[in-house]
Amino acid sequence: MNTLKAGDKAPQFTLPNQNGEMISLAESLKNGPVLVYFYPKALTPGCTDQACGLRDSKPQLDAKGVTVFGISPDPVAKLKKFEEKHSLNFHLLSDEDHAVADAFGVWGEKKFMGKVYDGIHRLSFIVGTDGTISRDLTKFKTKTHHETVLEALG
Repeated sequence: MNTLKAGDKAPQFTLPNQNGEMISLAESLKNGPVLVYFYPKALTPGCTDQACGLRDSKPQLDAKGVTVFGISPDPVAKLKKFEEKHSLNFHLLSDEDHAVADAFGVWGEKKFMGKVYDGIHRLSFIVGTDGTISRDLTKFKTKTHHETVLEALG
């Protein structure tokens, strides 16, 4: 796994959101920085804590002009259920073939309860309007991820 770091160019991508609309990083960067956060699986406890923290921080993120993209390998229909169940107010993007996760270097070997498998590592990136990663966030707890993001944004 070769994870991107601050200073690296962010891979350009277009993925379907929870409504099936195609969302492009390049287009979104025209409006300001983008938080690209990768999470393993919608509707699980840790991923729900993380998403709800960002949902509740939307006014502060909006004040900083930040667009939020949550990316997982879940299909669009599951992302829609996640959005509706928790009243999420940002783009959930479906990366079913994990091509974007691979490009950011967040797809790789994981271990859970003695099982070894490939999956998404929970990492976040703040991408500046020039398309360069300004911050890579690797150390945070799901319940306080939103606080780590707001601190990183300054």
